[in-house]
Amino acid sequence: MPTDTPNTETNATDPGDVVVIGAGPAGLTAAYELGKRGGTATVLEADDVVGGISRTVVADGYRFDIGGHRFFTKVAEVEALWHEILPDEEFMQRPRKSRIYYQGKFYDYPINVVNALKNLGPVEAVRCGLSFLWVRVRPPKDLTTLEGYIVSNYGRRLYEHFFETYSTKVWGVPPSEMSADWGAQRIKGMSLWDAVWEPIRGRFSRRDRSKQVTSLIEEFQYPKYGPGMMWERCHELVEGQGSKVQFRSKVTRVEHRDGRAVSVTATDESGAETTHAADHVVSTMPFPALLRAMDPPPPAEVLAAADDLHFRDFLSVSLVVPEAKVDWSDNWIYIHDPEVKTMRIQNFGSWSPYLVKDGRNVLGLEYTVDEGDEWWSATDEHLIETGTKELVRLGLIQSDDVENGYVVRMPKAYPVYDEDYQRNVGVLRRWLEANVSNVHPVGRNGMHRYNNQDHSMMTAMLTVENLYGASHDIWEVNVEAEYHETSETDSSASGSSGTGRDAPILPKRT
Repeated sequence: MPTDTPNTETNATDPGDVVVIGAGPAGLTAAYELGKRGGTATVLEADDVVGGISRTVVADGYRFDIGGHRFFTKVAEVEALWHEILPDEEFMQRPRKSRIYYQGKFYDYPINVVNALKNLGPVEAVRCGLSFLWVRVRPPKDLTTLEGYIVSNYGRRLYEHFFETYSTKVWGVPPSEMSADWGAQRIKGMSLWDAVWEPIRGRFSRRDRSKQVTSLIEEFQYPKYGPGMMWERCHELVEGQGSKVQFRSKVTRVEHRDGRAVSVTATDESGAETTHAADHVVSTMPFPALLRAMDPPPPAEVLAAADDLHFRDFLSVSLVVPEAKVDWSDNWIYIHDPEVKTMRIQNFGSWSPYLVKDGRNVLGLEYTVDEGDEWWSATDEHLIETGTKELVRLGLIQSDDVENGYVVRMPKAYPVYDEDYQRNVGVLRRWLEANVSNVHPVGRNGMHRYNNQDHSMMTAMLTVENLYGASHDIWEVNVEAEYHETSETDSSASGSSGTGRDAPILPKRT
């Protein structure tokens, strides 16, 4: 985290005309923080709703969270801002419960020894234990892959049961083709012993929040109408401060000269263009698209680096079923069954009863896909039918239990880290800093960082401080460092410093 002393004097400097690209958590946070200092912004949002990936989709009185957003942070400034935007009474304190579903059985997570032994059976439990002991004697030869990292920490049999299939579903490639660097971040550096001991220790002592392993939090805050409620309210506050949020405004051009951006042009659904003067641009649009929008354009090698940054896309199939048919209370369950494509199933009624209707619940099947592939391009009717069949195959419902269904597609949900992404991001950063110094990338897609919501918000908050005279290096913001039990993983993460949250290094796309 930067250590500069924030400039808190209102109007210490006047940033002039500020254009914010995107009305997700980072974009709206930037506009809101600007308004608190007496400034205003024009916020250009390509979609017709606020919240980005943290939006809440509303359909026929049901509300769907995109991916599940637990409100849990170690960053006091971000938590304070949450409660500044929404009154305390609008938050619910929810128990954290998620399990793994594998071979027709539920496995508690964090690992419960009795539950795991019961589900595995005594013979397989012994085999897993021996497998774990074996890697203590003879660890995998190749520890550079994610497979090698996990096997060395858990043993091969547990890897095959609980890691291989799920990781392949999420990222589209097996762990044997991913870099090991991600393991220490995403799995929080836990060994089998840590995973077993942490919940036992938690039963007998309450730990300081700053020392708690994030993967094992026991409860979290949640807006009663979903995370979109936060950003819907923030939208109201921002407009009350004098800023304007313009929907269906896709940014197509950022004009610059003499080392600074001077205007931003957006196109609406009819193709009509509107140009906005800009003294500063805070951008949450995908980093490659930002560089492609520059006018005059960057050199060919910069555009090539932009085009070489990739994303995974998200698709959710939400199915309405009678409340009585869902006899599990998990927020979500991870699906490790290789016979179905869904990677995780949300139980929206467990997130909040305000998301569903009396007597009904909604199960959201999640898929990571590539925009334009057969899953992304399938009709809603086909996806609803397929999702129903997968739930039936898993034994979670009967086919006639499904009363209705909805499909949500979210492009560019997951920035992809491949072996060249750091170099490509560096090329884009250096060109912007040298040629368009008043354009400020923030947030998940804006920085091509696999961030949580709190990290995205923090980059926006510090960027606004910079507009008023501070000198934070936004690229060094590392909220995720606050989550580690130890600091050793920080420097080994695939993204190095400033990643916020890490993702595996994937093989290069062809």
